[in-house]
Amino acid sequence: MAAVLELTGVGKAFGGVQAVRDMTFSLQEGELAGLIGPNGAGKTTIFNLITGVYDVSDGKVHFKGEDITPLKTYEVIRKGIARTFQNLRLFPTSSVLDNVMTACQQHHPYGFFEACTHLGRWGSREKANRTHSMELLERVGLADRAEQAAGTLPYGLQRRLEIARALSLQPELLLLDEPAAGMNPEEVEQLNDLILGIHRDFKLTILVIEHHMELVMAICPHIVCMNFGALIAEGGPEDIQSHPEVLKAYLGEED
Repeated sequence: MAAVLELTGVGKAFGGVQAVRDMTFSLQEGELAGLIGPNGAGKTTIFNLITGVYDVSDGKVHFKGEDITPLKTYEVIRKGIARTFQNLRLFPTSSVLDNVMTACQQHHPYGFFEACTHLGRWGSREKANRTHSMELLERVGLADRAEQAAGTLPYGLQRRLEIARALSLQPELLLLDEPAAGMNPEEVEQLNDLILGIHRDFKLTILVIEHHMELVMAICPHIVCMNFGALIAEGGPEDIQSHPEVLKAYLGEED
């Protein structure tokens, strides 16, 4: 089976600093995988390289067999990759529904004139956008908050909204950057259920960056661990938890 996502020798340098070096791993269709590592390991940089936020200095990124290394972010999105961010990127003064509908326009567009006059395709496309957006909000448990300003949601619900917005792009590969950040244990458990449900129901390939080890170990059969910008281990939860390089990275090395 061909890999959905494949990184081959990927590197990124910022001036004289090598943030990522020789990263090579792949995800098969339908996988739910975790990308872990200590703070500063380069995990979010990997997401930025996959999605065209940063230019790749070395190596190649392939999506469904196609080289997407030179593509811009909007081109990567159109190929079928969506992501959330470590720092929330919502429109805080817009409603929860409008946050999702804005992203839905990728698949139900209309022209500038139609937007200004509400003629032509505007009515049917807006109705389709609204229906699809409400379905996604229902799926993440936010339908009853649709008219609330996004910035007034509790932090954990804002994380759910960002996932809904990413899903509205109808991706085949979903990248989740620390979705449990700032959540309490109960919220993390609920998020586990949400991610597993989305993975099952939407038949997505998902890659999760997460510091909550209990989340990654509970839901990800495939885990990639990196440190100082490089791959140090890859395998199942039991292999990763006992891997000497992973223990060294997280716990330090005894003198």
